Amino acid sequence: MDRYTSMRVFVQAASRGSLSAAGRTLGISPAMATKHVDALEARFGVKLLHRTTRGLSLTDPGREYLEGCQRILQDLDEVESDISAQRQEAKGRLRVNVPLSFGLRFIAPLIPGFTERYPMVDVELGLSDSRHNLFDGSWDLIFRVGYLADSDLRARRLGDSPMKVCASPDYLAKHGTPQRVSDLSSHNCLSYTLSPFQSKGFWAFGHHGDIEVPVKGNLRADNGDALMAAAIRGQGIIYQPEFIVADALVNGELISLSLDHPPLEPGGLYVLFSPDRRLPLKVRAMIDYLVEVFSAEIQE
Repeated sequence: MDRYTSMRVFVQAASRGSLSAAGRTLGISPAMATKHVDALEARFGVKLLHRTTRGLSLTDPGREYLEGCQRILQDLDEVESDISAQRQEAKGRLRVNVPLSFGLRFIAPLIPGFTERYPMVDVELGLSDSRHNLFDGSWDLIFRVGYLADSDLRARRLGDSPMKVCASPDYLAKHGTPQRVSDLSSHNCLSYTLSPFQSKGFWAFGHHGDIEVPVKGNLRADNGDALMAAAIRGQGIIYQPEFIVADALVNGELISLSLDHPPLEPGGLYVLFSPDRRLPLKVRAMIDYLVEVFSAEIQE
């Protein structure tokens, strides 16, 4: 007997409590369903099912075998689904949510190349620093910058996100240049309200963020570019990812501060997606495309 079919018959019989019901589900006769289970029991030399006129129940070996069959059949189904998906074209609407500053700089410019490669995919790009939930059905992919909270989502790391403490030349000329992280407590520090530490009134330093410095300032915002614009005009000091302040550092609008403790160890750039191993091809295509592009940029 075909062991693959026998396993399916056994799983259906166990879940439905009847060999006849298992046969109907799989499109075979009750007699053939019985032969499949008989073949399994003969192979192992043990009873897998107690059979009575009132129905079926699992023996101890049957319960163990059921767990194994369910796991194996699920893996096999997923492999077959993946192979079949390779013959299909990625298509449909792909909903992607990205933090505003990161999305404008890095993701939006990549979309034309993706849609040229996959013309049957329509991309809906959401740009927002607010934390969105992938499981509410609104998004297929979500980007995160920094550290990931524990969740059931799967993630692919695209790169690093180093932090920089910066201020404008005018601000430093008027207020002095901090030399130690403790000096920041006496400066006007502009904080990011969606940060897990800046939102609580302190900035964290050291590779593991174990040095906490209380800070205060006259501007707090939920977007890094807004804070950078204020810092460039001399309003205060900011603590932001390098990708936000890189251009301002190059052109001299901002100066990176060297303090006695390093910034918090770099977080990452991540794309998050459903834990379902049978992802739609459009989602897999975007993940593979992003990994390809970001890997090329790192090598350059």
